[in-house]
Amino acid sequence: MKRFLPLLIFFFASSSLFAQLTISGKIRDEKANPVPFASIYVKNTTIGTSANSDGEYTLQLKPGQYEVLYKAVGYRQESRKLDVKTNQVINVSLTTETYFLKDVTIRAGGEDPAYAIIRKVIKKRKTYLNEVKAYSCEVYIKGLQKLLDAPKKFLGRDINQLGREIGLDSNRRGIVYLSESESKYSFQYPNNVHEEMISSKVSGRNRAFSFNRATDMKVNFYENTQNWQEISNRPLVSPIAEDAMLYYNYKLLGESVENGETIYKIRVKPRRDYDPCFQGIIYILKDSWRMYGLDLYITKKANINFVDTLKINQQFFPVNNKAWMTSSAKFEFVGGLFGFKFGGYFISIYKNYDLAPVFEKKEFSEVLRITKQVNKKDSLYWEQERPVPLTEEEKTDYIKKDKLAKRRESKEYLDSVDRVNNKFRLSRLLFGGGINNRNRYQKEYYHFDSILGSLLFNTVEGVTVDYGASYTKMIDSVNNRYLRLGAKLRYGFADRLLNGNVSATVPVSGFRLGFAGGSDVVDLNNRLPISSLMNSAYSLFDRQNYEKLYQKDFVNLSLSGRISGGWVGSAGVEWANRKWLPNTSSFSIFSPDGHNYTSNNPLNPTADVPLFPENQSFKITLRTSYDFSDKYETRPNGRRYIPSEYPTIGFNYTKGIKNILGSDVDYDLVSADITKSDIPMGMYGKTSFYLGVGKFTNTNSLYYPDYKQFSGNQILFYQDGINKFLLLDYYRFSTYTQYLEGHFEHNFSGFILNKIPLIRKLKLQEIVDVNYLSTPNLKNYTELGIGVEYFGLRLMYGRSYNSGSNIHSALRLNIGF
Repeated sequence: MKRFLPLLIFFFASSSLFAQLTISGKIRDEKANPVPFASIYVKNTTIGTSANSDGEYTLQLKPGQYEVLYKAVGYRQESRKLDVKTNQVINVSLTTETYFLKDVTIRAGGEDPAYAIIRKVIKKRKTYLNEVKAYSCEVYIKGLQKLLDAPKKFLGRDINQLGREIGLDSNRRGIVYLSESESKYSFQYPNNVHEEMISSKVSGRNRAFSFNRATDMKVNFYENTQNWQEISNRPLVSPIAEDAMLYYNYKLLGESVENGETIYKIRVKPRRDYDPCFQGIIYILKDSWRMYGLDLYITKKANINFVDTLKINQQFFPVNNKAWMTSSAKFEFVGGLFGFKFGGYFISIYKNYDLAPVFEKKEFSEVLRITKQVNKKDSLYWEQERPVPLTEEEKTDYIKKDKLAKRRESKEYLDSVDRVNNKFRLSRLLFGGGINNRNRYQKEYYHFDSILGSLLFNTVEGVTVDYGASYTKMIDSVNNRYLRLGAKLRYGFADRLLNGNVSATVPVSGFRLGFAGGSDVVDLNNRLPISSLMNSAYSLFDRQNYEKLYQKDFVNLSLSGRISGGWVGSAGVEWANRKWLPNTSSFSIFSPDGHNYTSNNPLNPTADVPLFPENQSFKITLRTSYDFSDKYETRPNGRRYIPSEYPTIGFNYTKGIKNILGSDVDYDLVSADITKSDIPMGMYGKTSFYLGVGKFTNTNSLYYPDYKQFSGNQILFYQDGINKFLLLDYYRFSTYTQYLEGHFEHNFSGFILNKIPLIRKLKLQEIVDVNYLSTPNLKNYTELGIGVEYFGLRLMYGRSYNSGSNIHSALRLNIGF
């Protein structure tokens, strides 16, 4: 034992040298009120933290001597020289910073001195934007969302009961989301990022992973605009953007001196209330003309979505003699919708910057990495690592929600919830969403369609029952893979035809294997341009039968999935017996003058003559596409690839093979396409396009269902999509030769209408469409469309031109939510 005693003494002495000691305390102002989210960091280092919303802070330091700086936007910086040998409590009082405005004479019509300062800042903008070519750092993020008020009932749902289930108080108020995460964040110029989540904690959801991401919290006002698409339809203009003078008014409020440097305090305000601009204060360092800090906000006057006010506070500190980096960023928001009022914040703390990191060549292919272990850290870990102390409310929420989570994850609780939700209700079977039976513990789900929802009408089958059921089972919870089985019966009371089919989808080594077989009555246009429900409504109430159908007995197999990176492929093989069907019903509820049913032959609408003879088809279909992206996110349930900034190109090949299983077809169709959606165009919105071209290289034997079909539209309601037409006939212009198809759409995102009083409050987005199709039988068919969109509801006016003479126009409505 004596022999080991010196070794033990050395061990404990060494441990104390490297142990982390805690500096903690409260930060108050002159009136003893908390200073929320003040920054605390060690001078000449990137070690730091932030106070919480109650002004409380903790800072982990190794033993030694330090100078600790305490700062908050609008307050005079304080410093404390500490000899850290034990845990210490250091309370700090911050005084409001006084900004002196020197005597400046501004002549009538002259500009405020702030403009000269801002011009110098703008001149240096690109320098600071590209100053740091690469860095890595550690980021802590905490997010909190609270329900501030709620109605007792909403859409028939008892909110009091729901509130009890998620831990709200009796007034339906409280924390609905509380989460923390730690990440290692890496950046390389110009836009390569890699983020690895180290730990994650979500209140009340022990198995969940935080969606707090350093990438989402990253904000850089040296960029001309901030593209926060979830918040604003339009890019938000930075107060120091290249053309900021066109959008902002500036006023110098004064200057102060801190650490020997002069800091200007400048108020920024939009020139026009409804421009996508910020308001508030920015702080500028004299001589270097860089941002020292900012305290900005934007309101619903700027037509932002979902929230009434969004505040952003960002503070910077020097990492070395040249570069300043973000020390903290905080987003705070309040809003309301349908009687619900909510508020909350997200705060990120940055530390341990490395401005000369060494990265592996392929490191940035992986944009995000979240492993299964990041949410396994216990409460002791978080007590030691959490840089921002929890408030009493947050501590209580974690305790309460953890108890609720354990109960909700138990088999007894899940079974009890299923028993309530799985109760048979005749009204649901007849009129509602059908019967849903779920076993949450076994992760399986049954669905049976409602009777009313299965009733259709068309002139081929008359009143039709198209009834389906499905079964879903999670078979791989790690990679989020499911087995799906389905079955459907279809019976027409006029033609007395009974059809039925089954289908299955099975995950196989990262791919999806699909099978389907049986018989069905299907649309002649394989693009399914009109829904059966919409055709039923037009037939019964307007005596217009747009949908044209045929009967198909079939068996098909398919395999699809990601081959590598941005390379995706699919293959399918199908045998089918195809039979054209005549009309058997002429019933309608209303018969408007001049409206008459047409035949089921779209090429001969006045006579029910067969469009094609009964035939058999055996075909192979291949599809491959590539979007030039090798970037992906690694999540606990698998890998998710990030769409590329470049267009996606695709190639298709369909081969009809004769004499296999009695097949009558012999043709080859080769096609290619290129597409890209939502290309950002700055303040002018976003653009999407699609270009497709194809040719039948062999047409020895084929029938109408083998033709190249297009997504036309002939009714008021249309299906939105970049490769769809507004006014094209559903069937008449299908081709068996060659085609060139083009679509262009531009969304101005309110650039025009936001300048019109009153109209701007509607938050409308202006849409312009151009659609084009050329085949040997349809020369230069062109559509021009113009309209507006509001939260998924789109109204368009379209006008078509065919060889300059056949002009047609109509309104179109899409309900996309």
